[in-house]
Amino acid sequence: MNLLATLAELGADPQTPVDLAELNFQFALGVDDSELDWPVYLSKLDDFAEELAPRLETANSLEARTLELGHFLFEELGFAGNTDNYYDARNSFLHEVLDRQLGIPISLSVLAIAVGERCGLNVQGVGLPGHFIAKVIDGSEEVLFDPFHGGALLTPAACGELVGTVVGQPFAATKANLRATPPGIVATRMLNNLKAVYLQNAQFDKAAKVIEWLVPLNPGDPSQLRDLGVTLVHANQPGFAIDPLTLYLKRSPDSDDAEVVKDFLNEARRQVAKWN
Repeated sequence: MNLLATLAELGADPQTPVDLAELNFQFALGVDDSELDWPVYLSKLDDFAEELAPRLETANSLEARTLELGHFLFEELGFAGNTDNYYDARNSFLHEVLDRQLGIPISLSVLAIAVGERCGLNVQGVGLPGHFIAKVIDGSEEVLFDPFHGGALLTPAACGELVGTVVGQPFAATKANLRATPPGIVATRMLNNLKAVYLQNAQFDKAAKVIEWLVPLNPGDPSQLRDLGVTLVHANQPGFAIDPLTLYLKRSPDSDDAEVVKDFLNEARRQVAKWN
């Protein structure tokens, strides 16, 4: 997989088919573990699917197949939501999830998608406000489930209650807002999680790399250019900050933060001038 080309394709069409597991491994290669032997982890997913597939053949309904997938991953294999250290960056990387058996809603959903699809199930992610779940689809029938909470089955009403608990605001689950989240949007959510963690921990080099990927993935969002430039200044890479900050101001000259961004741009230029 050519990561930048794939992100550009997803940016142009978020519905572009992509193996989310492999995409996640590429993120890890670029920002966290340059020596990651990711084909080994793809093989592990294949092995899981090979073990699970015969059981799905005997399940006599879509709900039964969904329960079997959840039982296998979250009871037999022991994958679980990391409630003790939710904001650990390792929770966002699928190879770490496979090693540690801990993850956050979106990474555990990607795990379920990867294993389910390898068994012939149509498993899709569903991005809710403040949470991420998955569903198995067969024609017009759908079964929602929550990988972060042990694969528990969900009704639309339960989704509304879940979101209300997480974000503290009422949420009316409808067919429209429970539809499958396109791969490009899933990728954006994965990267936004990492962006937030790295910025919170002042890991500006890693945050900048993540935001570099968010730029082609979200070509209509100039704020990613702003965030990239500002983060590069904080990462002591002012020379690389000038272009994204300049482009942001060109695209958003009347934004509320234009003056602040100009200050960062001027600072980047001053730092670069010191080198001459």
